[in-house]
Order: sequence, then C-alpha cells, then structure tokens
Amino acid sequence: MATAKVVSGRKVRYAVVGLGWISQAEFMPGVAHTGNSEMVALVTGHEEKAEKLGELYGIARSCGYEELDALLASGEIDAVYLATPNFDHVEFAVKTLEAGVHLLIEKPMAVSVAECERIIAASRKTGAKLMVAYRLHFEPGTLRAIERVRAGEIGTVRMFNSTFSQPVSAQNHRAKNGFWAGPAPDMGPYPVNAVRNLFGAEPIEVFATGVCTDPERFRDSEGKPFDDTVAVTLKFEAERVASFVLSYNGGDVDDFRVVGSTGDLYSNPAYQVGSAIEHELTIRKKKSSESFRKTDHFGGELKYFSNCILNDIHPEPDGEEGLLDVRVIAAIEQALLTGTVQKLAPYYRKRRPMSSQVETLSPVTEPKLVRSHKPSEGQ
Repeated sequence: MATAKVVSGRKVRYAVVGLGWISQAEFMPGVAHTGNSEMVALVTGHEEKAEKLGELYGIARSCGYEELDALLASGEIDAVYLATPNFDHVEFAVKTLEAGVHLLIEKPMAVSVAECERIIAASRKTGAKLMVAYRLHFEPGTLRAIERVRAGEIGTVRMFNSTFSQPVSAQNHRAKNGFWAGPAPDMGPYPVNAVRNLFGAEPIEVFATGVCTDPERFRDSEGKPFDDTVAVTLKFEAERVASFVLSYNGGDVDDFRVVGSTGDLYSNPAYQVGSAIEHELTIRKKKSSESFRKTDHFGGELKYFSNCILNDIHPEPDGEEGLLDVRVIAAIEQALLTGTVQKLAPYYRKRRPMSSQVETLSPVTEPKLVRSHKPSEGQ
C-alpha cells in the first residue's frame, strides 16, 4: 500500500488537475510567491491549454486525465490541486490520495456526503494530507469577523443573513448541468461556511425554495430547467437562525450580516476572490468600520497547505469541514425536491478557523486566459 509523500528541504511539487477559469485566473498566478510551492505538471483534456500554459509558467510535464494514474505513480509530484467540475472530484481525489499524493481540492468537496466519506477514507488509508480550498479561512477580514463574534463583541449571536449573486452565461457549464453545478453547490459553500464558523455550530434544520428565472438559459443535461435562484433557511441549536439567497441571474452582490443581542457586524464584500473586505460594526447604535486590503486568496491557502505538508501539520479546513458543508447542500437539494424541512443530526466539530491562520500575500494580476472564461462570459 502506498504511503504519504514525505517532502523536506525543497518546495512542494504540484500538479494542477483541471485548467479552467479558477485555475488559470487565480491559482496558477499565485504559486510563485508562496515561497514553498511550485507547479511541475498540468493535467487537462485540452492540449492547447497545456502547451500555452506550460510555456507561460515553464512547466514541461503535461498529460491527459487518462494518464493521471501514471503521473501519480511517477514520483514527479508531491501534491495535486484539483479544480475539475464537481462531478469528477471523487474519482480523481480518491486516486490521488490512495497514491499517497497530498490533495488540495476545490469546493464543494464532492456531490454527496457518501463521496466525501470516500475521499476522507482514502486520506486516512495512506496518511496523505487532504485540504478543501476554503481560501477565506486565511483571509484577514474573514478571520477578524469570526474573532470579533467569538469574543462576544455583538453579544449573544441571534441571526445571520446573506446575499450572493452573479450573472452566469448560458454557455458556461454551470448553466447546463442541473443542481450540482448550480448556485447552491457553487456559491452556497460561502454563506454556509461563514455562518457555521461565525456561530461555531452546525445546523439542525434546512429549508429551501427556488425559482428558475430564465428557463432557456438554465437547463440540466436532459434539457430540463433548474433553479438558478435559491433561498435557504437554516436553524441552529440555541435558537439561532440563518438565511441566504444565491443566484446565477443577478448582479454581482456578496455580503453578510451577523446580528447579536447588542449589535451586528456587516461585511460587504464578503466572499468574492480578490476583494478588499470591509466591515461595519454597530454596537448599541454606535458605528465603526474596518477595511482589509486585498490579498492573494489562492496563494495564501496554498502557502498554508504546503506548510502543512512540509511540517506534518493537519490542515484546519480538512475533509470533515468539506463534508459538513456538503451535508447542508445535500439537504438543500432534498428540501427543493420535497418542499419540506430537512432535519440534520446534531454534530460537533472541534476545529474552527483561527486568527493565526491569516496569510497576507499581495494580490496577483490576472493573466491572459487560454480557452477559458469567467462564469459570466462562457466556459
């Protein structure tokens, strides 16, 4: 049986699996200034992407998805950054971890709780490290918000609400593959993860309702319309509630407000990559504000994960964190299908983001993309 790759005295060598927009626009430009990571291989189904990106970043090794097994066994890589469509995560993730190769996987971790459990089991089998790419767990404004709420600055926490919307092109794969490519799995992890960590708790009930605002644009693989706009309500123990709306057919909006017995904290923006997070804190009607400069979210999370590999540290946003978000998203799907409240078993997670995780790498400039587009523009 394979065992986890041991890396010492050099940078962690990564293969980038999936060369779509998020890999090209955000992950790849940030690798160089982490100081502890390097890209040595590209895995894609598009030869042109591999050739041009290989030239841009000086990466000689590339292969198709069907050759991933050989790459994993080659000894040429220590870790994988996995950014394929959600449906492909479990297959590639299990292969990677069972080969003893460490894995940084994009969210959502998978498209079911059972798939998340398979990925976690593969990590435990070899000891290869598994981290879900929760970039905001290393962003200064996000960690500051959690710290202030945790310290009781707004009193006893009562409620949370959020809006996260963006326009998605009809040509983008997100508009063509139904629920598990839709707004709840794609954008939902942001407010779900935010409220879980601001409350320091897991929801016990989930309800959702949705609408399709453009049936011609948003259709699943069978041609049936799916909900491009979804409203969700979560109930927590200690009489706390949360609500948020997610949309693929609205303007660019991302904010949240967490309300306590003596005040509230409002973040706008709250989730978008590369945003300069801004907070407005109100305590007994007295307002104050705090701004946080832009940072390289992807470089920061990668630097953290590589440090975990190099120093044998268990990453905080691990497989359990990914599973707990997918558990909520799966319940959202069932609530939409049945029109009924979904109950979740009580669950206690010991680990939460800490201020010591903050990374402040400078933002990167988005490079010219190769056969890839923002979600609002195409594939």
